[in-house]
Amino acid sequence: MLFTVFVLMGAAFVLALSRPAVWGFGEIAGSCETDCQKCHKLQKEEAASILRGLNPNAEVLDVRLSPVRGLWEIAFALQGKKGVLYLDFSKGNIIQGGIIKIESKEDLTAQRLQELSKIDPASIPLEGALVMGKKDAKYSVIVFTDPDCPYCKRLHQEIKKVLEKRDDIAFYLKLYPLVNLHPAAYEKAKAVSCEKSVKLLEDAMNGKSLPKASCEDKEVDATIKLAAELGISSTPTIIVPDGTVIGGFVEADALIKLVVK
Repeated sequence: MLFTVFVLMGAAFVLALSRPAVWGFGEIAGSCETDCQKCHKLQKEEAASILRGLNPNAEVLDVRLSPVRGLWEIAFALQGKKGVLYLDFSKGNIIQGGIIKIESKEDLTAQRLQELSKIDPASIPLEGALVMGKKDAKYSVIVFTDPDCPYCKRLHQEIKKVLEKRDDIAFYLKLYPLVNLHPAAYEKAKAVSCEKSVKLLEDAMNGKSLPKASCEDKEVDATIKLAAELGISSTPTIIVPDGTVIGGFVEADALIKLVVK
């Protein structure tokens, strides 16, 4: 999921720009001292100018040396999504794609994207959320869920398994119906939200009919708005205590490891 953000740049970003490379042979060979920033500079404003020339809606979040010598790493935001691009020291070539460390097989770009995508859990109001587990549990996990989402249904069963194994984890469920995919989910979410009932949510997930909303619910609309502001566009979306965002279904044991680090 993390790499799909590159597609948003469309044809505006290309592998080679029109400016010619100006590296000398010594620089390619690594003769520019140990600290490359003594010879090469890239300010955030300059990076922003380069990206705006390719896509005026791109916003530069951060600039730093990449894990590979000779490249700058540019973190950017576009259409509510965050991504990473690489710019060579000549400032003539932009590179899209992932950097994989051969020895450890680590995807360094994916790790960086995960870091950039973190969300402060404190920024998410929990007053209207459904709670599974003890409210005074040591670890709180936030889940954006949809009553008609098949992967949410699977995750819901895994949450139950987690709670059977751990009493120090609580799950706060934010009802986020994806109305474009599941048109009936909106009214179901409102009905569940009015009653603040996990059982009613489970009934919906099990295909049972729900009564109409018993109140003028505003919580669901607020969650839809919040999700857009946070760049959340799919369900389930899980936010663990350190702010790491996980998109999609996760099995119970793997979820516990993500929460209790």
